[in-house]
Amino acid sequence: MGQTITEKIFSEHVGREVKAGEIVDCGIDMVIGNDITTPISIRAFKESGAKRLAKPDNFAIVMDHYIPAKDIASANQAKISREFAYEHDLKLFFDEKDMGIEHALLPEKGLVIPGDVIIGADSHTCTHGALGAFSTGMGSTDLAYAMITGKNWFKVPESIKVVFSGKPGKHIYGKDLILEIIRQIGVDGALYQTLEFTGDTIQYLSMDDRFSLCNMAIEAGAKSGIVAVDDITKEFLKDKDLRDEPKYHYSDEDANYVKTIEIDVTKLEPVVAYPFLPSNGKSISTAVSDDLKIDQVFIGSCTNGRLEDLKIASQILNGKKVSRKTRLIITPATQKILREATKLGYIDILVDAGAVVSNPTCGACLGGYMGILGDKERCVSTTNRNFVGRMGARDSEIYLANSAVAAASAIAGKIADPREL
Repeated sequence: MGQTITEKIFSEHVGREVKAGEIVDCGIDMVIGNDITTPISIRAFKESGAKRLAKPDNFAIVMDHYIPAKDIASANQAKISREFAYEHDLKLFFDEKDMGIEHALLPEKGLVIPGDVIIGADSHTCTHGALGAFSTGMGSTDLAYAMITGKNWFKVPESIKVVFSGKPGKHIYGKDLILEIIRQIGVDGALYQTLEFTGDTIQYLSMDDRFSLCNMAIEAGAKSGIVAVDDITKEFLKDKDLRDEPKYHYSDEDANYVKTIEIDVTKLEPVVAYPFLPSNGKSISTAVSDDLKIDQVFIGSCTNGRLEDLKIASQILNGKKVSRKTRLIITPATQKILREATKLGYIDILVDAGAVVSNPTCGACLGGYMGILGDKERCVSTTNRNFVGRMGARDSEIYLANSAVAAASAIAGKIADPREL
């Protein structure tokens, strides 16, 4: 029996052939912390008696959730990470001077390599599987163990093969594909499994689409999401100063999968996930017919705050205005994305339309700041979660959608179909 791409990555790291279900002690190529989770890891690191990091050049701290600090508590939280980074002279410490949401910033900087095993104390670490790496979220104490030892224990996950077929229609993006999967299998449909995304549709998906696709694997309960390296991946990597040499792995034809899901994307409409679960997906036609008035639109996050998202939004909003009773918040995922969008004229178009543009931050996505929802307010958001109270008041409502739906809804003041503009 052959191996899946995930089994091959672990086999290469362990030095022998492994199969799904095995428990392995595995070296880690990149450990990622942020301003919320790293202070807990630092405390555990110090309590262990450790004095030095096992792999200091493979440990990144990205200050992205509450930076610049929103209050005294978040400032003191950030202070812990800063002091630790300076004490250990971390070269991969990203603060206000080089801002970005971790899952956009690290690939941008060439720190995520095909074939890597990556962990982060953030559930959306699975984003990096878009580059053909095994990448997953863990707890802060798991992170501390990796800081101390350079490795961790894993149960090699079984894989679900997702086969996308056909060329996506107008305004169908990676976000719609993953929302459709979650709609079909539910938020626990892939518990501790890898969602391996395959099929002829992949050739039509940009890297930004693929990042969105893998980013929300966790919302189906998956341990990771992964896309095999192809020419689009290599094109993305070619201008990067890569941390290490890429290692390309591909699933064997006779690899074992626990199930196969087949989706004809030519039949998909843009998908909108209604409150209060990402699995509560409905077609844009249904959402439009429900005539849902919207108070706020948020375009950003590690799911859809990339350059392509700002381009899509600016194309739809060009020459138009945001509805008088609707707020539009744009949060680029990194400083580089913000600067590039400015050069290309996207930011001027968005601001002229009535948007407010914030610094790169997770911010509004987790209800941190920069766009908190008030009582009973509705928001169309390009983020990944729409749980009760996720972005503010417990009776507020979040509708997850792609950037085109979000931009069209900002103009209409209610959920709207971008294909009709």
